[in-house]
Amino acid sequence: MGCVHGKCCSRYPPSSDGDNGHIQEFGTYGGHGLADRSLDSVRIPSHNFRLEYSVLTQRGYYPETPEKENQDSFCIRPNIQGNPNVHLFGVFDGHGQFGAQCSNFVSNRLVEILSNDPTLLEDPVKAYNSAFLATNDELHNSEIDDSMSGTTAITILVVGDMLYVANAGDSRAVIAVEDGNRIVAEDLSHDQTPFRKDECERVKLCGARVLSVDQVEGLKDPGIQTWGDEETEGGDPPRLWVQHGMYPGTAFTRSVGDSTAEMIGVIADPEVSMVQLTTNHPFFIVASDGVFEFLSSQTVVDMVSRYADPRDASSAIAGESYKLWLEHENRTDDITIIIVHIKDLSNSGVNATDASSGVNGKPAALMTGNGTDAFVTPPGSEFYRSVRSDFSVLQPCQHIISTEQSPAIVFPSPPLHRPLELWVSHSLFSTYYSTCFLKLSNF
Repeated sequence: MGCVHGKCCSRYPPSSDGDNGHIQEFGTYGGHGLADRSLDSVRIPSHNFRLEYSVLTQRGYYPETPEKENQDSFCIRPNIQGNPNVHLFGVFDGHGQFGAQCSNFVSNRLVEILSNDPTLLEDPVKAYNSAFLATNDELHNSEIDDSMSGTTAITILVVGDMLYVANAGDSRAVIAVEDGNRIVAEDLSHDQTPFRKDECERVKLCGARVLSVDQVEGLKDPGIQTWGDEETEGGDPPRLWVQHGMYPGTAFTRSVGDSTAEMIGVIADPEVSMVQLTTNHPFFIVASDGVFEFLSSQTVVDMVSRYADPRDASSAIAGESYKLWLEHENRTDDITIIIVHIKDLSNSGVNATDASSGVNGKPAALMTGNGTDAFVTPPGSEFYRSVRSDFSVLQPCQHIISTEQSPAIVFPSPPLHRPLELWVSHSLFSTYYSTCFLKLSNF
């Protein structure tokens, strides 16, 4: 994600000197090339299958700020708490002046807090919520200035044959589902932005003005509070502003960090979903919005399906993403993608070892990537139902969860410290959102 020169604030036309040169240099990983990629795997002994995975991260192309570093980070940690059945995959998309520091901090601390939580396997949802909020507090109290900087966070915790997905922001997790002769993409997370009516209403209750840049600048009627989707309004999305100022201008409604935006409803509480793996699930994907800016979830799943090796798939997706970025703008976003293939999973039963049972072993090394172009690695679903709340007893600080259209169980966040109301309908808006921070002289 960008700041004042980012994709949503800029009015850059397509490059006038031709896309081909840029694509050759950056889209094929020349000037900002990827380091050597490796393919790793880990076995899940409780259910006798394995995960085969690869990760790719690449700095974006920023002609106006050529010194800008990659603000994406990622984390892959196998054998959480020494348990061979528990593994974490996460992508963190930083934004703002100190976005790289924020994403690096969160990618390290979030997994450490989860790993040290003795209740992780007893109640993964509660542990996730606690870890996100604790990480957010630690970032606020760190030496990093997160007043106008922060990061998204999308993570998948594998516990045996269960996936627990926690999301704050607009990075995305997607699972592939075999449906006859087709492979269908199903989102495991839902982008949290003002395009979502539930999120829009929630931040308004916290004092946010929700307006596009054109509305703030007086070019469009600020009284119009309806927006389209990526296809119609993606270039000028609705953003969050304080009541009497032109900041912070965030195009997301949840993140870790962003202490200024937190005052108007941008929260670190994740939306947590879960899904049980079956033989109909060939792979899942965790990626930053640099991938999904111009590629739909289905397109990304289709591209992964064409390649047996996830390294080849990630290269193809990154190349196509770059190509599309440069067809629309004269810059690209940072791109990070983790592809995890699910191998040898059988529905014929599992062995006697429970997924949550502890197995003694040496602590796994933490594998993270951040702010560099280095490639770092060491290493329809059947389980759908809804969680509902009683709307008749709604209080201002309560969260209301409706997962009628969700492909997985979605759990509400814990109560917040300020009056907030959450309506989660999970309408699927394929939108692209960037972070824009407008600097004011009196801020």
